[in-house]
Amino acid sequence: MKGTETKRKLPAQLREELLATLEARFEKNLKRHPGLEWAQVKARLEAKAEKLWSLHEMESTGGEPDVVGHDAKTGEYVFFDCSAESPKGRVSLCYDREALDSRKEHKPKDNAVDVAAAMGIELLTEEEYRDLQKLGSFDMKTSSWVQAPADIRKLGGALFGDRRFGRVFIYHNGAQSYYSARGFRGSLRV
Repeated sequence: MKGTETKRKLPAQLREELLATLEARFEKNLKRHPGLEWAQVKARLEAKAEKLWSLHEMESTGGEPDVVGHDAKTGEYVFFDCSAESPKGRVSLCYDREALDSRKEHKPKDNAVDVAAAMGIELLTEEEYRDLQKLGSFDMKTSSWVQAPADIRKLGGALFGDRRFGRVFIYHNGAQSYYSARGFRGSLRV
């Protein structure tokens, strides 16, 4: 996923396919973005073509990105991973590089913070995760890492969230832990 800026530009055909996918998802899930119009989102995406690469990374790893908000001050549209479960292409990751380096054996393939950065996105914050859960029921069988506050991370911990029993839970775990049913959800501002 890491690469130069030239690698971060989508070929025309992929760009058109991605825009069509995003438009179909936008139209299918209007409750996620009341009052917003696809034409304006598309115009912003076309003006910020480098962001399409990140959205393609979100899509290709199973995140199903969709618009969940608009920042009136900056004009940015906010995309979150809206897949029903934690994106399949981003599971079995510990929290960050420090956690990965601390494992002596049975290391996971990578860590959530670095993978997100390589994709050009950020892990959802706890607040963003709770906001996402107001738009539907997500992570009913999986869980997703969320940004860990510095004080928790300093003590070796990290946070993850899920939905169980009709409620959203935020839990703690050692940052070096990883599970096949835990990934991460990202956000992107365009």
